[in-house]
Parts: sequence; C-alpha cells; structure tokens
Amino acid sequence: MVDVPQGVDVHFIQGRGTVGRGALLVIAFITAIGISLTGAERAEAAPGPSFTNPVVDVPNSADPTLVQHGGFYYYVATTWSSDIVMRRSPTIAGLRNAPERLVFRTAGTGMWAPHLEKVGDRWYLYYSVEQSGGPRRTHALESSGSDPLGPYVYRGIVNLMPNNGWAIDASLLRLNGSLYMTFSAFSPADNLQSLYIAPMSNPWTASAHGTRISAPTLAWERQDGAVNEGSFALQRNGRTFLTYSASHCNGPNYKLGMLEYTGGDPLAAASWTKAPQPIFQRNDAAGVFGPGHHSFFTSPDGTETWIAYHANSSASQGCGTTRTTRVQKISWNADGTPNLGTPVSTSTVLQGPSGESPVPAAPVALRNRHSGLCLDDYNWATAPGAEVRQWTCSGAAVQNWTLTPTADGYYQIRNGHSGLCLDNKDFATTAGSPVQQWTCNGATVQQWRVVPTAGGYSTLVNRHSGLCLDNYNWGTAPGSEVRQWTCNSNNAQQWNIV
Repeated sequence: MVDVPQGVDVHFIQGRGTVGRGALLVIAFITAIGISLTGAERAEAAPGPSFTNPVVDVPNSADPTLVQHGGFYYYVATTWSSDIVMRRSPTIAGLRNAPERLVFRTAGTGMWAPHLEKVGDRWYLYYSVEQSGGPRRTHALESSGSDPLGPYVYRGIVNLMPNNGWAIDASLLRLNGSLYMTFSAFSPADNLQSLYIAPMSNPWTASAHGTRISAPTLAWERQDGAVNEGSFALQRNGRTFLTYSASHCNGPNYKLGMLEYTGGDPLAAASWTKAPQPIFQRNDAAGVFGPGHHSFFTSPDGTETWIAYHANSSASQGCGTTRTTRVQKISWNADGTPNLGTPVSTSTVLQGPSGESPVPAAPVALRNRHSGLCLDDYNWATAPGAEVRQWTCSGAAVQNWTLTPTADGYYQIRNGHSGLCLDNKDFATTAGSPVQQWTCNGATVQQWRVVPTAGGYSTLVNRHSGLCLDNYNWGTAPGSEVRQWTCNSNNAQQWNIV
C-alpha cells in the first residue's frame, strides 16, 4: 500500500541473510509496501543510471515485489520451488546482475508471489505454497529486527477463508486507522476467482474471514479465464485505489484493473467502485503481452512513483517462466487517478528513478562480473597487511565493505570484519601491483573512485596509482587473486555493488 501526497509519488522493495564461508545461510528478505509520504513536493534530484527492461530475467521473475528502502531496492518474485530468494541493488540498472540470496526455505512447494511490507519496525513477507497435497494458502514471515534483510521468523498460515481454504496474493492495506489484508480466492457462491479483504488483528492474524469486494464480471476481466488477483493498494491525497490483475495469465490479455474506496465499511463490496476499463494492458506494437501482477515503489528521493510488473514478449507465452520483470514510471491524471501509461518495449532506454546513488551508505558486497565471486577479507584476518581475495558470495562480515566519501569523488573502502581499509600496497604504480588491507589513514593509496559502467557495474580506480581493481588472471575459483591493472573496462575490472 502506498500513500502519496499531492505532487509526490511512491514505491516498495525486499530482504536478506548472513552466512559463514561455505554455508549459504538463509536469512534475508524484505518487502516494503505501505509507504507514506507527507510534506511539500521535494526538490528534483538527478535521475539514476539508464536501463532497459527487463530488469530481472527468467526464471525467477514473475509476480514481482520491488521495495525501495534505505538507498537500496529489494526484489522478490515467484521461484516455483521451496526457496524464497531476494536481490538487492542501489540502482534499478543493477538489479539484473545482482546475485540472488536465499532468505527463507518454505515447508511447502511451488512458492508463488512473495510480498514484502513494513509494519512498525518489522518487515513482513507473505507468500503462498502448497503443503502435503492441501490447498494453496498464504503464509507469513516476520523479521527478527528492523533490517529488511532479516533474519525472518515463520509466523504461520494466515487463515483467510473458511476451513483455512485456498488464498493467494496477499498484501496489506491501511485504511481509517485499521489494518486489512487483500487477497485472491475462489468464491464459494460461484467459484469465481475474486478479490477479498480481511480485517487483521496483527500483521499475521486475520480477525475474521475475508469478504469479497470484486468479482471478474466485466468482459475484459474474463479473457482466457475469469480472474481477479494480485491486488496492491495505492493511496494519494486521501484517496485509496486498489489495483489488481484481471483475466487469466495463460493468455496475452492479462492486465490491470482498479477499484477505488468510496467510503463506508472497507469490508463491504458497496464501498468500492470498479473502473469500467483496464488501466494497463498489452502493447502489441512494443511486443509486450500479459502485463500484470505488479507492485508500486518510490524513487529514492520520494518524488516519483514507479510500477514493477511482469510481462511476456510473445502472445503465445503464458503463466510459466517466460515472464520477466519490467519497471517504468507512472504519472497522475488531472482527476487524481493514477495513469500507468502503456508498457514500453524492451529496447526503450529509460532513465533510472530520481535520486539513485550507485554508492549507498550501508555496507555492501563487491561482486566481480567475470568470476561472480565477492571481494573477501581472506582467512578472516584482522592485522594490517591482510590479504584481499575473491570468494563465493555469502553475505558474511568478511565480504561487507563500507564506502565512505573522502574528497573529490573518491571513497575509502572499509571491511566489515577487520575494520581495515582496501589499500594499494607499497604505494605501487605499475600494472599487477597487489592490494591489501591496512589501518585506515585517509592516504591516497586508500582512496578509490567509483566509475559506473553498463548493466549496473562499476570500476574501482585507485587515486594514487590510477589503476583499476582487477580480477587477476581472470580467475573463477574461490581464492582467486585481486590486483591492480591498467584500466580497460573488461569484465575482470567490473564490480557489482550490492
């Protein structure tokens, strides 16, 4: 759910975990959906790096939730398995190549449509799975702390329908001081897959079963199958919109519709008015089919609202792993309703959201484009002169690096375990010179310039030597060396800041 005041737009994101070397520990995840902004329109910041859709490619790219929080985007989507994985990136352009992190392993199978949301100082993740041949139901996770990356605690099944029946695509709605969950289920009255809403006593407990507020009754909601699902709330200037996916995903006519809350009891269908026409649908000229199952998120500076959605590139594709995640900015009509525009082609170059920075203030991992390995405090050393190598990405403290601005656009790069800084050993200036960790002192040998390249990657240029941090000899095995080399922009010198 998003609350957007006049002149300001909104958005969301997701999770994480930590691990020791050799163990891919699962703890991480986040989905921030209910965002509330107040105050006057903010000054416009510079746009982020340009990108093209899709921002996340197959296979784990259907039913996306994208949340923006604390300088990062967090992304989760359907995996079809027991695994919930998350990507994190400081830019939209960087999501495509950001590593997937295992944040939770479910007891059931066929995980669909994870949704992330913050309530108070905790993050909640909702998803649906099937367990032991039973119906597909909604489950809830709660973060142990305020970190959107987790770890997460399983809170159980959210009992949304009689007999704990089939229920999917849960998301939260805050309205009139109360908390609600919207979701999709089959109506016992006519067996139509419809939109429901249930009151919540806390983020994982429904205080009553859901009531239906929308059924697929219009012709455009019944193409290839009658469906209402994937609802998501968007609020602005005191108005509440509930956008949703309509028609069946197995054809090219999957699309978005919209309800508006018009007052009264939110649990009553009469309190909601349905837009007579879809608000987002296929764009054959651009080669975009079946756009839907979306989320909204805000730009880092809070001035723009963006939509994340999945779509196919062929009219013959359907509900499977061909669906990829795309994003684009939305606007607002003069009457105060959201204008989602039309889906753009995969060749359209888009400017990133306003206020993006490729260098967040929080600790990050530095992942090499060629090897896929992360920059690592080798052997968990803590003494000055400690080695720096590449190792399998794990999220451990030895792979966490904090980039702190120094002067003239350079950064000091400090390791989360050793507390030492990435250093040009012996003030070298020749290609092949080693790097090390050393007591942070602000010298030019410890200053690095971050130069963005394509695809969300960056090169790291040492201020003293003018050389780039390099995957030496194009290594791909854990333990591969890192040195400095003449800057040439090849993949061995490109690092994903995630």
